[in-house]
Amino acid sequence: MAARASRKLLRDFLFRRACTTPIASARHCSSAAETAPKIPHFSKKGRLLTGTFLGLVIGGGAYVSTVDEATFCGWLFSATKLVNPFFALLDPEVAHRLGVSAAARGWVPREKRPDPSNLGLEVWGRKFSNPVGLAAGFDKNAEAVDGLLGLGFGFVEIGSVTPVPQEGNPKPRIFRLREEGAIINRCGFNSEGIVAVAKRLGAQHGKRKLDETTSTSSSSGEEVKPGGKAGPGILGVNLGKNKTSEDASSDYVQGVHTLSQYADYLVINVSSPNTPGLRMLQGRKQLKDLVKRVQAARDEMQWGEEGPPPLLVKIAPDLSKEDLEDIAAVALALRLDGLVISNTTVSRPDPVSTNPVASEAGGLSGKPLFNTSTSLLKDMYILTRGKVPLIGCGGISSGEDAYKKIRAGASLVQLYTAFAYGGPALIPQIKAELSECLERDGFKSVSEAVGADCRVATAKV
Repeated sequence: MAARASRKLLRDFLFRRACTTPIASARHCSSAAETAPKIPHFSKKGRLLTGTFLGLVIGGGAYVSTVDEATFCGWLFSATKLVNPFFALLDPEVAHRLGVSAAARGWVPREKRPDPSNLGLEVWGRKFSNPVGLAAGFDKNAEAVDGLLGLGFGFVEIGSVTPVPQEGNPKPRIFRLREEGAIINRCGFNSEGIVAVAKRLGAQHGKRKLDETTSTSSSSGEEVKPGGKAGPGILGVNLGKNKTSEDASSDYVQGVHTLSQYADYLVINVSSPNTPGLRMLQGRKQLKDLVKRVQAARDEMQWGEEGPPPLLVKIAPDLSKEDLEDIAAVALALRLDGLVISNTTVSRPDPVSTNPVASEAGGLSGKPLFNTSTSLLKDMYILTRGKVPLIGCGGISSGEDAYKKIRAGASLVQLYTAFAYGGPALIPQIKAELSECLERDGFKSVSEAVGADCRVATAKV
């Protein structure tokens, strides 16, 4: 396919050159008395550039035609590393917007290689090709779902989405701590609102259904492939509340009624530090009342055989032991489908504390959050006795990090900050490293490794 593309590019180039050649003098070439048509003149630099271009096209086509698709795909992902220094020079929010736009337009590589077989798993009756997902906050308005899933993520979570459009907090509101591998943000749920997101997801959903119908008619359809409503991957929808809203429950209910039909799972975000009063909803009574109301709103809707989307709650890392116990009790009592652990932290652990940027208000994400969020994850797995599926989020930047989250109790894991720094090339790298970790310790699958460290700790007690 790549070789054909190279040949087509060469053909189009030659055709354009031919079309720009003066041909008026050629109209009277039948007369022997007339002079032959002039050959178009190219400058020395023009001939050099043309020769170089043609050499690259021919040489590239010849190379591509000799390699398999997997090798070429790997080369494309590796090539994205060349762009990272350019993004580093830009304002963080401008770089973010460019990244989303690139994924939305398909200007990012598409993973063609199958995931290692030991990474596949099933959670909530949904089949994941791998447990590595993209956390909410990157694609807030569902602009690039297909492109991001195409990068090889097992799932992508959009949002947070608020009922009414809002600008969020004043800019600048995103700050890099590059040496620490961290970011501080105080975006404040900037969102286009549920109506705009629903229209976008609806259009994408219709296109995928059409593609599925076409592909099904040309295949046997016997094989059950991993994926959900977003096609080849799983789509999560993260719901938030408006800053000025006085009834948080109503905001989340609106989100459920409008967006749940497009979601493979839903997340109630009650843990962002950038919306005043939001974290108060993590209290035992407040959380219980909120979850019951949102569950009722979801369950009153009409659902097919697959049933309603699972409902999760995303919690903060800045919680006391008592807070954790309360959340675990609510999760078990109301049979919550899962928890996302965790959001960003308002603390500034070492070595971030000595960085001048640490004084900026907002939530800290990235490597400095890893130990805190992983410890919280392990505590929650033990408190819920492994009965509530957990998504581990916070500070993952390698396959080893993802593996530690899984051993601490996570069925699935999410990236954000490391992806912002490392780009698309990080995704296949993490999956390969995670697969190697599982093999090294004798686990045949991700599911076997979930909570392994908690089982060891319990056995010692």
